[in-house]
Amino acid sequence: MDDAIAACRILVVDDTDFNRTLIGALLGEAGFQNVVYAKDGFDALAQIAAEAPDLLILDIMMPGMDGFEVCRRLRDDHAYADLPVLVQTALSSSDDRNRAFAAGTTDLISKPLDRTELVARVRIHLENRVLIRDLQTYRARVEGELAMARSMYDHLLPSAALCATQTDRAGVTLRSHTALSSDLGGDLWGVLPLAGGRFGLFLLDMAGRGVSAALNAFRMHTLIHELAPHLGERPAAFLTELNERAVCLLELGQHATVIYGVVDGAAERFTYAAAAAAPPVLVPPDGAALVFGEGSGQPVGIAAGTRYEERSLPFPPDSALVLHSTAVLEALGGRNGGLAALLRSPAVRNALATGDGGGAFTAVTAALAEAQGDVPLDDHTLVWIGREGAR
Repeated sequence: MDDAIAACRILVVDDTDFNRTLIGALLGEAGFQNVVYAKDGFDALAQIAAEAPDLLILDIMMPGMDGFEVCRRLRDDHAYADLPVLVQTALSSSDDRNRAFAAGTTDLISKPLDRTELVARVRIHLENRVLIRDLQTYRARVEGELAMARSMYDHLLPSAALCATQTDRAGVTLRSHTALSSDLGGDLWGVLPLAGGRFGLFLLDMAGRGVSAALNAFRMHTLIHELAPHLGERPAAFLTELNERAVCLLELGQHATVIYGVVDGAAERFTYAAAAAAPPVLVPPDGAALVFGEGSGQPVGIAAGTRYEERSLPFPPDSALVLHSTAVLEALGGRNGGLAALLRSPAVRNALATGDGGGAFTAVTAALAEAQGDVPLDDHTLVWIGREGAR
């Protein structure tokens, strides 16, 4: 017998001394090492409150408080909702058995007791109990790790002060929308200060979910900031070197989609390189057609020697530049049918026409929040860079 099952606490509740002794002897012979006893329902509830057992073997017909009432009281307390209750009874009618299950019984065993049946039923309920307990422990640990990872995400995202400083110098306004899935999808974005009133902006999405994806995103965040002082001015060289380091850092099968670009308000241009990322979108002024950039290129971390192409988009006054994760496209129903239609919508266009970049951003993020639901299936990141009033 597994040591964890043998050590489970079994509480035997019976008002007859002989029955308690018999059940204890049968269980002891079978290898169960932690059997305790209660002489009636009141005693049982007191012992359960002091130390909850892993299994309750309960007699139905007892004076004062019968087994039905013990079951009802236990099931009324959420703490004991999953406690298995094995009822021993001489009642044979279907009505009595239905009454026992209605009160909260997990299983029934008939009197007179059969040793083989008793041991088999006890063993299977304790196996389930140990499995559930292990799963609950694992879930609690994972939830704790995810909570810690979310807290780290919050600290790694650009601060309002950093965004304000960089965007004021560049003559733009930076807004962002981030929604994390319940198990983390590995999205991360950031701002890198550059000379001459410019700034770099990256958005990455790690493959996979959960704590491992989050940890890899944090590693990539560190690499990006190590490279920024040397290669931040050159997006293609930046991604090429990031890939070389990621290949050495990440395990086989792990990779990231990344877009990195330089926002230059004075030159009215966004220069960027992409590694299998969602393409950036320019929303021009005066209702002109949307301009989509390129997001092709091999993901970072797959193969050494990969080279990335440098591209650019115009960034004139009164326009907006939109960077986003692929989950945004999926939530909105694809590039042309969803995101493009939203960016062409009157709510967005009218807001931009009046210089209300905040209103345009709010219209987009409200539609995205509605599409992704209360609990997103994946991380969603959208970064909006506006040049309203920049003439």
